[in-house]
Amino acid sequence: MVPEELKNHQELIAKVIEMLLLPIENGCSMINETILSGNKLLIAGNGGSAADAQHIAAEFTGRFVKERKPLPAIALSTDTSALTAIGNDYGFEQVFARQLEALAQPGDLFLAISTSGNSGNVLQALASAKKMDCKTLGLSGRDGGKMNELCDLNIVIPSDITARIQEMHMLIGHVFCKAVDDLF
Repeated sequence: MVPEELKNHQELIAKVIEMLLLPIENGCSMINETILSGNKLLIAGNGGSAADAQHIAAEFTGRFVKERKPLPAIALSTDTSALTAIGNDYGFEQVFARQLEALAQPGDLFLAISTSGNSGNVLQALASAKKMDCKTLGLSGRDGGKMNELCDLNIVIPSDITARIQEMHMLIGHVFCKAVDDLF
């Protein structure tokens, strides 16, 4: 069982590197341009994707590998008071969009994470980001879902297995962090 599971990971990683190297490099460029221009990264997702959003934001505000200055990144899934108040008053579909509208400025980058590419609250936030002149970068899976239409760049993991998609999202998140570290 274990060797087969590891082989499945190895095959997906090889596929991601082969198919998505250029989109991942383009995502790194989008993030680097955002940071170098003095703008910030806002990140959102649900469940495991929320954990990934928090993880990536922490690598920016703390550090990844290299000692460097803290960088502006906010995970929109961390403020339980905002999530519950907005969810209660406006509906769950608005929990990220309302926060984005309060915190984002033109030129910021919204990183949307959804394994299906169809999470309603992530899609609403992408629409808000577009209206606010923010750049939009997606991490999704399966066929990319509706995020394909709303992201400037949507990196779609070629898998239907949620766990594998999430693992690749975190791998790519760390590649993003390394690219930012290399700026300093």
